[in-house]
Amino acid sequence: MSAFATDPVANLQTLIRCPSVTPAEGGALSALAAMLEPLGFTVSRVMAEEEGTPDIENLYARHGASGPHLMFAGHTDVVPVGDEAAWSHPPFAAAIAGNMLYGRGAVDMKGGIACFVAAVARVIEKNGALPGSLSFLITGDEEGPAINGTIKLLQWAAEKGERWDACLVGEPTNPDRLGDMIKIGRRGSLSGLLTVHGVQGHAAYPHLADNPVRGIIKLTEALMHPAFDGGTENFQPSNLEVTTIDVGNAATNVIPAKATAKFNIRFNDSWTVETLRAEILRRLEKAAADETLRPGRQPIRYDIQWSDRPSHVFLTRSAALIESLSGAITRITGRTPELSTTGGTSDARYIKDYCPVVEFGLVGQTMHMVDECVAVADLEKLTEIYQAFIEDWFRHAGL
Repeated sequence: MSAFATDPVANLQTLIRCPSVTPAEGGALSALAAMLEPLGFTVSRVMAEEEGTPDIENLYARHGASGPHLMFAGHTDVVPVGDEAAWSHPPFAAAIAGNMLYGRGAVDMKGGIACFVAAVARVIEKNGALPGSLSFLITGDEEGPAINGTIKLLQWAAEKGERWDACLVGEPTNPDRLGDMIKIGRRGSLSGLLTVHGVQGHAAYPHLADNPVRGIIKLTEALMHPAFDGGTENFQPSNLEVTTIDVGNAATNVIPAKATAKFNIRFNDSWTVETLRAEILRRLEKAAADETLRPGRQPIRYDIQWSDRPSHVFLTRSAALIESLSGAITRITGRTPELSTTGGTSDARYIKDYCPVVEFGLVGQTMHMVDECVAVADLEKLTEIYQAFIEDWFRHAGL
């Protein structure tokens, strides 16, 4: 057994030194395979492609042939570094300074992968084998379009006969300190493009035109007010944001022909995608007939285009998964983690269709920032948490 794999700091430095900015593999999957194969993992490299999107290389690795089967999921791709000159240390050097390890991907999320590899290596070193099966499902397309990544890798593995009992996603879930928060679910996400059709004309002759700006104001107001709900036991209130309003009109004396607005709503388990679409259409129909801003005019003429890949709300209720992870966190950190459904979406939204899934990783304060970094001490502590979780989960799952 190589001592290298048991050291999360060395693992992370190796991964950071691979410039795997989406969609480039950058050597990161090769480095991960080199860590896993000596531990007894069978590693597959899976290329996924789709017209109009970059080809993406992914990795699936499995240790063991019997159940129970635990999956660890994550991504080795990272976001661009931005202004490299603004970094205190080169973004792909993995430098350690002042007890901090710097580099793009340090917390999002090569750090989580490095710690889980070290945890698995320690479990095998301690016990000689795993009491079941463990797999790594790692994509290179989480920070990009997310088309040729986790979705297709899950489909590929399932078609090969892979089945999982539980999954841990190693995203940076902690807002302030390691042990603060486990994500046990995520709100849904639905986006749309609203277009209001008017009649172009001279601003001095409004009776000959129909200003769509008046209509877009009325319709977007109806989307944002009143509140969709007051929240539920496990989720925040649903919230809709209008993210842009455009008319494409550079002239001040021309009434434009159309106006568009994009919106996104993060919704809780009061709704499904279908019921939410119906509510939005109901609001738009009512607002379209309101003459407040358009006295004497016909109802507002509009159409709506929905995003073709909405995310569905989900909540994980697996006691074995949640209690094993919570217990491990408390024993190592002395903290009782909050069970949360806050934040944006993650690849857990795809995994939940195959098995129960939770998320737990490093402190995410510097993710995507210049000088992304992680405390060296947190890498060791997260490795200890992951090791305790692996051992506890297999005990619980084997009952």
